[in-house]
Amino acid sequence: MKPEFNFFQHWYPLSPVEDLDPKQPTSVTLLGLRLVIWKPKSSETFQVFLDRCPHRLAPLSQGRIDDETGSLMCSYHGWQFDRQGICTHIPQAENPELVSNNQKNLCAAALPVRQQQDLLWVWPDAKSSEQAANTPLPLSPQIDATKGFVWSSFVRDLEYDWQTLVENVADPSHVPFSHHGVQGDRKQARPIPIKIVQSTPNLIEATIGTDVQRTITFEPPCRLEYAFSFNDGSKLFGLITYCIPVSPGKSRIIAYSTRNFGKTLHHLTPRWWDHLSNRNLVIDGDMVLLQQQEYFLQQTQSTESWKTAYQLPTSADRLVIEFRNWFDRYCHGQLPWSEVRINVPPTRNINSDREQILDRYKQHTQHCRSCREALLIVQRLQAVLLIYFAITVCAVALLPDRLQLTLGLPLIVTALLGLGAYAWLRFWLRPRFYFVDYIHADR
Repeated sequence: MKPEFNFFQHWYPLSPVEDLDPKQPTSVTLLGLRLVIWKPKSSETFQVFLDRCPHRLAPLSQGRIDDETGSLMCSYHGWQFDRQGICTHIPQAENPELVSNNQKNLCAAALPVRQQQDLLWVWPDAKSSEQAANTPLPLSPQIDATKGFVWSSFVRDLEYDWQTLVENVADPSHVPFSHHGVQGDRKQARPIPIKIVQSTPNLIEATIGTDVQRTITFEPPCRLEYAFSFNDGSKLFGLITYCIPVSPGKSRIIAYSTRNFGKTLHHLTPRWWDHLSNRNLVIDGDMVLLQQQEYFLQQTQSTESWKTAYQLPTSADRLVIEFRNWFDRYCHGQLPWSEVRINVPPTRNINSDREQILDRYKQHTQHCRSCREALLIVQRLQAVLLIYFAITVCAVALLPDRLQLTLGLPLIVTALLGLGAYAWLRFWLRPRFYFVDYIHADR
């Protein structure tokens, strides 16, 4: 029996637009489909194709945007495609009619796309483009500057499945413990009375009955949003997450934090610093826990379901239960990997390589324009500071004795301060773009 919920006929955000490079193609995976993001020179929007050239299936993400035509060129044989995927040039063609007469057979597979709320959206089913045109994007009402909101985006690839990601984000009770000292305090943990307001195939809504008014909205398959209000509803803040299925054992999260107050601090805080000091720490705090939780659940699924493998006695677990029931009821408890010819083993081994599991560079930095640019500046500053130290020491050594104290000493002091700054950049700041081990016992 076919599942009621069709994952391929929905809109998904692939990336914040600010993180995409308009000068070269970008590879990304969604629902097991390898895609290429690129921007024609004459277009205001990015385009998304299946990442394979119709000629001999070479990856178009390894191609380039032609300087003269602005089309996407395959780097294997030089075929070119316009924004609609139509082949416009084959260097090996004996005559131009070969291209014009066979365009339907020579097209790259272009997918429906939109750009809204600073995100690039894609509809992964090319055959239902009319349905895509009539389906609204799962937008957040909190990403709206006209309502006084400010926001900041974050993206990271994760080492666990989509359903594990959704389950985790839908569980606010883990925050004081998994994120102690970052976004929570284990000593302040309290009961969280969650009430399910509605549950349909296309929407789950819940409320949390505490002093601060909180609502949680899950709009399958990807938007999971928290909205908080306090001070008689005049101050609003929220967390908007898009949980994206990538491949078996892999997912991606795009997260926005929004608020309608504290705007000066928001504008003064560099995006990359927020990622290093806050956002990545939150992901790090969950990563190892969730990967191993997923492994243990997969081990039990041959003999029992999550309903018996999990013990969920409190109201804090109600949204997790509701999501798992939704996933069983409408998706048969599985993602549609078989539709893209991916065989999923019953269980996967635990990855004990923490540097790989918590690899910030591959999972985040290389995808984030702010962090890439900040890392480049850090690397250049290190080189400048080292060169300055070496030149200063050599110059002071050549000074005559009468200038050693009056001129040489201040120069040496500044050189040592520069060396200290170099050490801070090299041993404290730069590693945070690559890997920081997260040890819960030390927090």
